[in-house]
Amino acid sequence: MVYFYKTAQIPLYLYPFLNTVSRQRPFEYLRLTSLGVIGALVKVDDPEIVHFLLQTEIIPLSLRIMETGTELSKTVATFIVQKILLDDNGLQHICSTAERFYAVTSVLANMVAKLIEAPSARLLKHIVRCYLRLSENPKARDALRGCLPEALKDQTFANAISQEDSVQRWLQTLLKNLVVEPPGISAPAVPDLFFSNSSNAASAAPASVAAPAAPPALTKPVGLSGPPKAWGGNA
Repeated sequence: MVYFYKTAQIPLYLYPFLNTVSRQRPFEYLRLTSLGVIGALVKVDDPEIVHFLLQTEIIPLSLRIMETGTELSKTVATFIVQKILLDDNGLQHICSTAERFYAVTSVLANMVAKLIEAPSARLLKHIVRCYLRLSENPKARDALRGCLPEALKDQTFANAISQEDSVQRWLQTLLKNLVVEPPGISAPAVPDLFFSNSSNAASAAPASVAAPAAPPALTKPVGLSGPPKAWGGNA
């Protein structure tokens, strides 16, 4: 069945429904049903499915819904991005350029900011898991040290996730990966290798330790508030 969906490119026929912006209930039902089909596909954990989806516009479409949809639609869309990130090729794809990385993390950060007013353990679960997976990529981990929302570093969501053992465990692991110190303790300076050039990386590293080789210079998008108009092809 999965092979049929992929070869027949059935998901592509659902994208016009995901691309609608109307908040009327019939359109929301169409979006939610279409998200459910894509969610069922990625739930299979088939690398070929993720490879197929990476060649489409599923990530920017999901990011738009994560910002503007209802809580249920946001949850399913975030789950889709999470499952793509959990695939090695999906993680590499998103972390391969600064534009893709910041498109994803800016939407996640906006969602966290909104959850401060109206916490949702179900939605927060998928957000934290996305951040945790991003922290497993070396370049993304260094960049996350400077853009992880403060609300995830303190006790803002302590009550919301008090009954969610897995979320608490993921959050602790995320902070450990980023070496985020408890409130009141300054974390050591860490060079931002995701965007720095070799000279900046060398100046940021301790004098007694050789600076690591810097990746190709990337330009941080200015004023990015959502997914770029063009996701930019395949990595």
